[in-house]
Amino acid sequence: MTGSINIALLGCGVVGSQVVRLLTEQADELAARVGAPLRLVGVAVRRPQRHPDVPADLLTTDAAELVSRDEVDVVVELVGGIEPVRGLLLTALKAGKSVVSANKALLAEDGAALAAAADESGADLYYEASVAGAIPLLRPIQQSLAGDRIVRVAGIVNGTTNFILSAMASSGANYTEALEEAGRLGYAEADPTADVDGYDAASKAAILASLAFHTRVTADDVYREGIRDVTAADIAAAKALGCTVKLLAICEQTNGSVSARVHPAMIPRSHPLASVSGAYNAVFIEAAAAGQLMFYGQGAGGPQTASAVLGDLVAASRNRVIGGRGPRDTAHAALPVLAMGDTHTRYHVALDVIDRAGVLAQVAGVFAEHGVSIATVRQEGRGHGNGAAGRDADDGAPGPKDATLVIVTHSASDAALAATVEALTGLDAVQGVAGVLRVEGLGRPVTELGGGS
Repeated sequence: MTGSINIALLGCGVVGSQVVRLLTEQADELAARVGAPLRLVGVAVRRPQRHPDVPADLLTTDAAELVSRDEVDVVVELVGGIEPVRGLLLTALKAGKSVVSANKALLAEDGAALAAAADESGADLYYEASVAGAIPLLRPIQQSLAGDRIVRVAGIVNGTTNFILSAMASSGANYTEALEEAGRLGYAEADPTADVDGYDAASKAAILASLAFHTRVTADDVYREGIRDVTAADIAAAKALGCTVKLLAICEQTNGSVSARVHPAMIPRSHPLASVSGAYNAVFIEAAAAGQLMFYGQGAGGPQTASAVLGDLVAASRNRVIGGRGPRDTAHAALPVLAMGDTHTRYHVALDVIDRAGVLAQVAGVFAEHGVSIATVRQEGRGHGNGAAGRDADDGAPGPKDATLVIVTHSASDAALAATVEALTGLDAVQGVAGVLRVEGLGRPVTELGGGS
């Protein structure tokens, strides 16, 4: 064996503490895999007194000094956030030190600058742990499928939202109740905004799209819609159509452009993603030659994410021992990013309407005017034609019944559907739009919606 590979660790929280544990417990096995011992030379934290399990001589509050030490070969970053982490990692990479990071937000915002610094100095930049926790996903995209053309990457990449939607589907709970349960069980943070509003998934979608399509895609390029507005009625409507609701990250390459979006959608219960429940993640990759591939597992958690970090650390360390380099990020395709309004999918639209002759024709006319083709229509009466609730306020005579029209469209552009919904709200017979959800086939035809139980 050669001399040791010296490691600086930034952050020692839930994941970082597991990295320290694994480095200690598996020291001999890791050394055999790398060809040299892995030696932790410093751990940068804000409050050293909170880390009694880490040797005191390794702890420091000066992350910049630790990163700048000449002895450091690899910097492992598990702090998160943008600054000061960006500056620390750029310093490390420009000095030729390899970097292993789980920082999805930074990589989605400024991955190009980090990759450029790594290329210039010949250092490695690894970030498998930034997407889907323990699931091997980024390395297969970069290496195993390097000779193929990926056309779609889609899946469930946030465990918190998947737990909430799964709970709503299984128990009939509303969003607030399911979120509270997720908090009690430790699946949701005290401030769940990053998860439930889609920010976490959007960062991951940007990373996936950038790698899959060799095009720089940032979080700002990703259309983002969270799950706060998903109702128990939406879940029930999906069930009636033979579907379930999931928060999806969808990245596609079509007609010389790429698109990346995060939003809740109905998917057929026959699709493998529909059975992914609780806090698990699953991602489908569709490639021209390989066809459909599915990656499934725990997308978060200390030991699980630490497993991905250690995998990257072994790869970066082995490269330093043998003098090689890991796969490089490439953006040679430089494809334009499609605006959300130009993306196409199907839609489930529920309208509260007055139940009288001619209303369906009016509604269908609005869809036709905007070029949105209707696939199926179902009317659900709400039985307000009898009694006081169905009488005119002036004379007590029976008033018009109200009903819900449930419409599923053929594929249409997002802009056309938005214009259709806006026009529908102007009809006197439409009392309100009860809900709009996208319907995704995820590479499979969505057939016979409405036949579910």
